[in-house]
Amino acid sequence: MIIFPTTNSGYGTKSSDVFCTEETPLEPITFYGQTKVQAEIELLNSPNTISLRLATVFGMSPRMRLDLLVNHFVYAAVTDGYLVIFEKDFKRNYIHVRDVADCFVHCIQNAQRMVGKAYNVGLDAANLSKRELALTVKAYVPNFYVHFSEIGSDPDKRNYIVSNQRLREAGFEAHRSVDEGIRELLKGYRMLGRALLKNV
Repeated sequence: MIIFPTTNSGYGTKSSDVFCTEETPLEPITFYGQTKVQAEIELLNSPNTISLRLATVFGMSPRMRLDLLVNHFVYAAVTDGYLVIFEKDFKRNYIHVRDVADCFVHCIQNAQRMVGKAYNVGLDAANLSKRELALTVKAYVPNFYVHFSEIGSDPDKRNYIVSNQRLREAGFEAHRSVDEGIRELLKGYRMLGRALLKNV
């Protein structure tokens, strides 16, 4: 059996007013997204495969991904104290890295009834705009200055909200909140201190 971790960025620039389900046509806007979608198609045309379309992951890990939005926003709050945000109303779905790990275990234990399908893997309560996410971080770091720029644009045009109903019906639901993740990240980053050559 193959459990294929892919991305829900294949939904591309869908309206953030419509929930993307696994039946929503995929329209990836990057080469990364295109290759992920192609790989998923190939695998789902093979037997004994489950595809997990992961939301944007957050949380501490041995090798931190600071380019992921929750991780990045919290890191900016702790180290730089400010952040400039373009396209503040663009939305994404999020999930904690430990919920992702738990989902893999669930798929292994329930493979027979889950194979042959793709599943959105995210937290239903975490379909957030970049503005909402930044203000949630600011609630924990009051001195964090966030500037929502009306000039300029983010080259990453993804903007969508995601339904995780199919996965919930298969017996799994993410439960670690963005707030829990922010608190965890704040503790972790403060323990790590500033990176080498970072301004004091």
